[in-house]
Amino acid sequence: MPIRQFEGATFVAFLDISGFKELMKDGERAWSALNVLYQEGYNSIRASQGTVEGLFVSDSGILFTRNDDIPSTMLNNLLKVVQKLNRRMLESNYMLTTSIAYGSFKFQERIEFPGIGKNPIYGNAYVQAFSDNASGLPRIEPGFCRLVRENLPPESTTPIGTSANGLLHLLAERRNDRRHLYFYWNLSRTSEIEAFEREYTNAYSLKYSGMLKALKRGANGV
Repeated sequence: MPIRQFEGATFVAFLDISGFKELMKDGERAWSALNVLYQEGYNSIRASQGTVEGLFVSDSGILFTRNDDIPSTMLNNLLKVVQKLNRRMLESNYMLTTSIAYGSFKFQERIEFPGIGKNPIYGNAYVQAFSDNASGLPRIEPGFCRLVRENLPPESTTPIGTSANGLLHLLAERRNDRRHLYFYWNLSRTSEIEAFEREYTNAYSLKYSGMLKALKRGANGV
């Protein structure tokens, strides 16, 4: 079903497959990752019952909310889709990075001809989400989803720390990053965040330690 035209203020998510360039060295695995992304993206959006729409190009996806004037409900609807899609990708051993921003957004249908499709997408929310995912600071890490705080309606994330608005209680600051709120889609309770962060950090430390050992072995001629 084609995406209907949209223009207004909304939440936009830009996501892509973590490490896709590396996956492309193995063509079969890259195609497998794309197949999972497209199929599960379709299933997740369909389950939203029209509150979230989106499109996928190569290893990336753009999702946006519609049909509600309450920011917290709009955000919650988007987080449900993001959570479902991330979990399905994880089951197939793939990770996504996802950035969400709020602001102006416009999607427009154009007349199409054989061999060419035209879908103009623009607006501040799209630019912010894309830029944050590609080069935002601190660099977003594999598997993480975060919400850009700039331009964010204050009421959209409150009350944080309760389950009153579905998944909003899983939004929290991370480390000393005040530019974003992180969505812990892989968890069920805020009490699990600290332990998860510890485990994730330790995994990164082990990877760094392995790199050092490999470099030292080469330098020592071992």
